[in-house]
Amino acid sequence: MSLYHHPTNLLKALAEWEQNGLLRKLPEAVPEIDFYSNDYLGFSRLGLLYRKLQEGIIHDQSNKPDALVNDGANSSRMVSGNSHVIEEAEKQIAMFHHAQAALIFNSGYDANLGLLSAVPQKTDLIICDEFANASIQDGIRLSQATHYRFKHNDLEDLETLIHRHQKNFDNVFVVVESVYALDGDTAPLLELADICQDTKNIFLIVDEAHAIGVFGKQGRGLCNALSIEKNCFARVYTFGKAMGSHGAAIVGSEMLRNYLINFSRSFIYTSALPQSSIEAIKHAYQLLIETNQKDLLHQNIAYFYTKGAALKNCIKSQSAIHTMMIGSNEQLDKIGQELVKHKVHARMIKSPHVKSGTERIRFCIHAYNTKAEIDLLVNVLSNFR
Repeated sequence: MSLYHHPTNLLKALAEWEQNGLLRKLPEAVPEIDFYSNDYLGFSRLGLLYRKLQEGIIHDQSNKPDALVNDGANSSRMVSGNSHVIEEAEKQIAMFHHAQAALIFNSGYDANLGLLSAVPQKTDLIICDEFANASIQDGIRLSQATHYRFKHNDLEDLETLIHRHQKNFDNVFVVVESVYALDGDTAPLLELADICQDTKNIFLIVDEAHAIGVFGKQGRGLCNALSIEKNCFARVYTFGKAMGSHGAAIVGSEMLRNYLINFSRSFIYTSALPQSSIEAIKHAYQLLIETNQKDLLHQNIAYFYTKGAALKNCIKSQSAIHTMMIGSNEQLDKIGQELVKHKVHARMIKSPHVKSGTERIRFCIHAYNTKAEIDLLVNVLSNFR
């Protein structure tokens, strides 16, 4: 007899996924050749952020011996978890991203959950891209607002939904990612900024999780690169990807920040990030300014474009994310096995996570990938054209 008693649906779900080759397991270690992680700039893998943190600790301890002794937050910022360190970091983040204010959340997931569940009301409408990430979708589900999805990057479909439904709602919130996690393609932000104007009570929310560090001046993101920062009601910047740290920030107006402090449940009812995490965020922003990792990344992306020009069904982008359409779970398994033989780690995206027939391999180019590693990746993929 098992030590624990389980609902039968749990056992059935796990058995079905295992039978279909879909059961997830945590990876055992960092792969030798990494085309998998979101550490696009190598702040984590190369130890750049760790060394920056160590330098900061040494400097602080030389002036204040107890600088990081009381590191834990232990409570919500609404209780005793707030600090001058966090508020100063938020001011620096807002300044860097050309916004009035910023509010730090414990993760990008928490940020989207807290923003979308709190701001849109019963009398409002949310329209999001059908490929929007899980945190956006979950935040919308928790909202009291009516919501629809428009076809991926299809402006005509978006405008049709707006014209059909706008008159029935007080406000319309259009939610997109600047760079989509699935294929690395980008949203038509210039056109979206033109559609979403506050004079029409249509507000644009952009998740820049996969754009920060990759696009814009000093890695400020795609909204910065396209000069539409001021056209956004809210932008979300996640620090667990190219920044190599943890947490996220929502940037926008002072009024938005104050509203989230008062009504965003994923902010109010969670312990604040410890000081060490806040210091890591601050140092990661310094690395964006001080290093040339962004240039190295784009050199590698350009090299991949050249070497992989002949790859069929490969969705290339100017972002760090690229995918190759395969078309079946069985073929994905074959490619995965071949990559493992060469100690290469990429991500296999199977149905039902995507529609049957659109199964794909997803790989991320990094600043630290060598030309030999990129050559190897392309050679393996070429055998499955």
